[in-house]
Amino acid sequence: MKILVPDTVPLDDAAISGATVVVYSATEPVPEEHTDAEALVAWGNSADQLRDAAGRLTGLRWVQDLAAGPGATLSAGFAADVPITSGRSLHDATVAEHTLALALAAARHLHLAVRAQIGHRWAREIGGLQPLDNSRGLTTLRDARVVVWGFGSIGKTVAPLLRALGAEVVGVARSARTVDGYQVVDDVDAVLPTADILIMILPTAPSTDKALDARRLALLPPAAWVVNVGRGSTVDEQALLEALRGGRLAGAALDVTATEPLPADSPLWDEPRIIITPHAAGGRPLGAAALIQQNLDALQAGEPLTNLVER
Repeated sequence: MKILVPDTVPLDDAAISGATVVVYSATEPVPEEHTDAEALVAWGNSADQLRDAAGRLTGLRWVQDLAAGPGATLSAGFAADVPITSGRSLHDATVAEHTLALALAAARHLHLAVRAQIGHRWAREIGGLQPLDNSRGLTTLRDARVVVWGFGSIGKTVAPLLRALGAEVVGVARSARTVDGYQVVDDVDAVLPTADILIMILPTAPSTDKALDARRLALLPPAAWVVNVGRGSTVDEQALLEALRGGRLAGAALDVTATEPLPADSPLWDEPRIIITPHAAGGRPLGAAALIQQNLDALQAGEPLTNLVER
């Protein structure tokens, strides 16, 4: 079996066994001599490259996308009978780390410190004597109530980090249960009024489009922060801006936006209570080789694939 691996994934020669591994460019068409490949790995591929691969690699038996949400691969036009698997488990640690960084930045007001530094101003409003708790606005993760909307593998990874700093964590998912000692509810509206921080880790789907809309933003306390490390489509950005400007929300830390890259004329850039990072939470598929090998072995043995995406 021939498996194509993009040049965006650093793998040594012995990383994958049981197949002929061919490295290809993630931005250029697959060379004609390799269009007989039976497996394709995608990571950081351009949309044009994926569409070309979908049209020319007619012998494919499996596509492994290393992204947690393989939207570009799903829309590339691969045949319906070609299974597509995601890299859902590969980004848990990195996204959790970035999520914690954004939550801490919000609590410790680093956005205000950076703006003051640019202006050569000593930000007395966030220095010196400070409140011991969040009764007058978010200042610490100690005893903070953090609602994690989308309590999957990333949520389960970040929850202990938040708890270690003293936060109380409650998850929101499609079914209510207890997961690793954390309460998970199925009604986000019921817990939004209790949140000091709302962390969103929702995927793109019709049911999640602008899930955080004006109505739900109004349920959050005025001192709450929103942290989005899922997908930009899940937040109504205009409603978010209106809530911030109207004093009905304290701030937002966004690693994802509805349009990426975020246009230079977007009003999100200039809102002083918004922290923006450029979809930087993931970007490092940890354990990619092991997942590729696991699914390659399963494919050849006729066994179920890991992280199979429903189409």
